[in-house]
Amino acid sequence: MNKMFVAGVAGTLAGVLATTQLAAPLLAQDDTRPRSTYEYLDLFGNIFERVRADYVEEVDDRELIESAINGMLTSLDPHSSYLPPDDFTDMREQTRGEFGGLGIEVTQEDGFVKVVSPIDDTPAAEAGIEAGDFITHVDGESVLGLNLNEAVDLMRGPVGSEIVITVVREGVEPFEVSIIRDTIQIRAVRGRVESGAIVLRVTTFNQQTFANLEAEMAAQVEELGGIDNVRGVVLDLRNNPGGLLDQAVYVSDAFLEQGEIVSTRGRTAADSDRYNASAGDLAQGLPMVVLINGGSASASEIVAGALQDHRRAIIVGEKSFGKGSVQTIMPLQGNGAMRLTTARYYTPSGRSIQALGIEPDVIVGQRLASEVEEDGVIPRRSEADLRGSIRNDSLTPEELQQLEEERARLEADALLRDDDFQLAYALDILKGLSVYSDR
Repeated sequence: MNKMFVAGVAGTLAGVLATTQLAAPLLAQDDTRPRSTYEYLDLFGNIFERVRADYVEEVDDRELIESAINGMLTSLDPHSSYLPPDDFTDMREQTRGEFGGLGIEVTQEDGFVKVVSPIDDTPAAEAGIEAGDFITHVDGESVLGLNLNEAVDLMRGPVGSEIVITVVREGVEPFEVSIIRDTIQIRAVRGRVESGAIVLRVTTFNQQTFANLEAEMAAQVEELGGIDNVRGVVLDLRNNPGGLLDQAVYVSDAFLEQGEIVSTRGRTAADSDRYNASAGDLAQGLPMVVLINGGSASASEIVAGALQDHRRAIIVGEKSFGKGSVQTIMPLQGNGAMRLTTARYYTPSGRSIQALGIEPDVIVGQRLASEVEEDGVIPRRSEADLRGSIRNDSLTPEELQQLEEERARLEADALLRDDDFQLAYALDILKGLSVYSDR
């Protein structure tokens, strides 16, 4: 076996010698004795000095060391990395809710940049970028071989400048998208009323999320004339890439009266923690539906998992992204920082969703109702359409008006199915739960 190994190495070296000048070994060693940590650090120092002295072009010491640090961290997992001072500043701006860029949350997969989700009302979302898209080129330059920070740096630029990205999407030929960079101002929560239910669209988990959620919930309850007039709540977490752990805990707690929300387990018992709900439910026990899809990640999955395990909400949509790890940001000397994966998180039932995601209670794909006409209403004929049909004289004018208003509301619901099928399905579930509760 040893001979075969040596023969293979010798053959490889023979092929290299034709074009490569070999230098003396950087660190003599006894192959029968394992190296110590300090010997490896000595090896690193020797390599660093050789690169500084002998590389074909002059190198910047700081950039060389930062690249080495980042290489060490990114080799651990896709979410650990070194944040140079500028990147650390950008990250803090993002958690505050305002920053410059395209408006996408990204990760790295198979050497390419993968979109976790576009952020609502940003240049990327308006350009049609979707969760699951791969970005292979930026302004014609391939991102293959770059680490995530380097690829993100290519996409950064002055507000108002143009960027052209090449997108690969499943089932579609690769295509280019031109986007104008802008200042991204994230409104963490948007609320509205649909069919007597409150829809709370949560786009990210930054420092404003829980405060925005409380304000939007109160505003929509007031619009409906009080909590007694609210049919239920839809918490829309689709394409929400996550964010701050504490905000995920606060949002979960907003709809739970008691019990565990999430637990984190690190390398040692001291690195583990458990977060529990306190009394008080913003929805006061009303039925809830949570919408998720493949762009729902991290903090979104914490909320969906907590409400699902406590049977507080019905989860509707598609399987979530499956990021079940917690990163700690550790400031370093020189104004940079280290983002290090320090724990896994677990839902109240003790399940880890790492690489698995949250499975919806009801799987509903997003689609258009192809059988619907342009006006969104399925054509049908009735007795009233027949020539000479007998008029119904059993209703008063007030009852007829009420009937027409109800018909208009139902037709609006039908139009919503064509615009957002998953949300329409969620509202149908709330409607069914409301009818069942009344009975």
